[in-house]
Amino acid sequence: MGSHETETGKTLPTPATSAGRAGLDAILARPGKAVIALDFDGTLAPIVPDPEQARAHPDAVPALAALAPKVAAVAVVTGRPADVAVRHGGFAGVPGLEHLVVLGHYGAERWDAVSGEVSAPAPHPGVAAVREELPGLLDRSGAGPGTWTEDKGRAIAVHTRRAGDPQAAFEALRTPLTDLATRHGLIVEPGRLVLELRPPGMDKGVALLDYVRELGAESVLYAGDDLGDLPAYAAVGTLRSDGTPGLLVCSGSDEVTELRERADLVVAGPEGVVELLAGLAAHLKT
Repeated sequence: MGSHETETGKTLPTPATSAGRAGLDAILARPGKAVIALDFDGTLAPIVPDPEQARAHPDAVPALAALAPKVAAVAVVTGRPADVAVRHGGFAGVPGLEHLVVLGHYGAERWDAVSGEVSAPAPHPGVAAVREELPGLLDRSGAGPGTWTEDKGRAIAVHTRRAGDPQAAFEALRTPLTDLATRHGLIVEPGRLVLELRPPGMDKGVALLDYVRELGAESVLYAGDDLGDLPAYAAVGTLRSDGTPGLLVCSGSDEVTELRERADLVVAGPEGVVELLAGLAAHLKT
């Protein structure tokens, strides 16, 4: 595949793999049958010490609003509660994003821009039990000061980025948090200096696969940055094996190499993701 030039004279980056090039070609050939799926933190929004302060890159919503009307759908697939991602992303009420969906809590929640409503099942009872026991466990863990929890409602995340030795605190907590999660029927999802305790059975791969098949999409792009995005990468692999082309994009990070090694295309963090989305939107004008 040669480079694709937009009407503004900019070229889209060329994926490093043949499967990735086939995925991009399929998206460009029939955009109305393509799903553009994106993680939130680290992909559309820069990673910050306090997740409550995370906001989408300032150019993300304009790029999405330019691209979304030209494709089958845009889906934000995140471990955050759907309404939090909507609020931090600034996705509500934006012209051009009428058919955006946010698949929150790894797909357990779904927000549709067309209705502005969140649909979700009842919370897993293990989350309430973990919420009660976690403070005592953290006090006994020896992880040190700076470790803190983020209550996501349907999951609880323990962050170590603010600790004196973030990686050592992360490793000190991995086993006791796994034991706690197991006792209450939950699993632990490791990420970039965060361990999330959440119900089993849903991940970004399940959410993405279900959504792509629901729409009958003929191609898919998925962009992520963290270990929690690996199931979505695997889902794109499954779709490819079934004959649906896909493009895997890594929002580049030195903290996570697994995605970088498996991606078809690596871009420079959220800024690079936004540039790619804007480039796709510009190309599809021609």
